[in-house]
Amino acid sequence: MHRITAIALITAALGAAFAPTVQAAQAGEHPHEAAPRPLVSFPAAQLTWRELPGTGGIQVADVRGSLTGKGAYEAFVIFPAGKDNPYHLHTRNLPTVVIRGSFYTVIDGKRTDHPAGSFYNLPAGMPHYSGCAKGEDCLLFQYQSDHFDMVPVDGK
Repeated sequence: MHRITAIALITAALGAAFAPTVQAAQAGEHPHEAAPRPLVSFPAAQLTWRELPGTGGIQVADVRGSLTGKGAYEAFVIFPAGKDNPYHLHTRNLPTVVIRGSFYTVIDGKRTDHPAGSFYNLPAGMPHYSGCAKGEDCLLFQYQSDHFDMVPVDGK
């Protein structure tokens, strides 16, 4: 008896959940399409670049939020070729897409190169060295759920 009641309750819940979708489909609407939103587009020529003070030439172009502000952000970042960061960590995960150049990380003494076309997600709290290999500036796309930080760690 409990099994029949459970099946009836699940069927009723699913019916209630999908009723708006079925009704919209019967009316010729497309329920899977979200309400229209404005296109977000930043052609390369329209990006606004600024140099980050005290970084040895690192430049940033914010596309949402601000890398140096509070809250979530998405930004393009240019590291000059040969630019090395000191030993540090970030308090939040740092997903990064390498668009141009070859960026590297050194974690527990092991260097990993991330050439153009690579993606990596650096976990929060992981001490590391990082930088752009010599030869070509690195263009990255980075985003975080909250502000960017770079916390110095005593070197090994």
